[in-house]
Amino acid sequence: MKKSPIHATADKVCRALKKSGVSFAIAGALATNAHGHTRTTEDVDILITREGLERFKERWLGLGWTENFPGSKGFRDTENNVKVDVLLSGDYPGDGKPKPVCFPDPSEVGIPDEFGIPIIKLKNLIELKLASGMTASHRLRDLDDVMHLIRANELPRQYADELEPYVRDAFLARWEAAQYNDDY
Repeated sequence: MKKSPIHATADKVCRALKKSGVSFAIAGALATNAHGHTRTTEDVDILITREGLERFKERWLGLGWTENFPGSKGFRDTENNVKVDVLLSGDYPGDGKPKPVCFPDPSEVGIPDEFGIPIIKLKNLIELKLASGMTASHRLRDLDDVMHLIRANELPRQYADELEPYVRDAFLARWEAAQYNDDY
């Protein structure tokens, strides 16, 4: 139904970013949902540049938005009491350490959903979730999301060839796991 506080915050932040002329893409669980694997979430994840984040903060903080703490990159929708997690272009997923996969420029990876909201492309979402799960043991849900995205999109084994080599083996392991049917 897309009527939850999460969806209200997603809509609100998208409108604010568009009004500010900031490129962005929805990421995280909402992007996972848009690509066919439905799961719950407690926040909105957006991919944005550092400059875009600064432009958003200058215009919108105090107008229905507040920082999580002074100087934080994340912020909160005060109307719906929902956190917005910010993924900054150029930063690294998972453990935050340099690796061949980094958060891309949203203007290069955002594709419009049925409402015209930019959602991160499936390929990029999978690469980021794999890199995150591979390097941060507390991010196992990211690996699980990839397995479910493989199932939901009926991705062939050869899809690995389209991915960054750094994550290919992890994709193949998730692909193998996705071949098991849990229905008894």
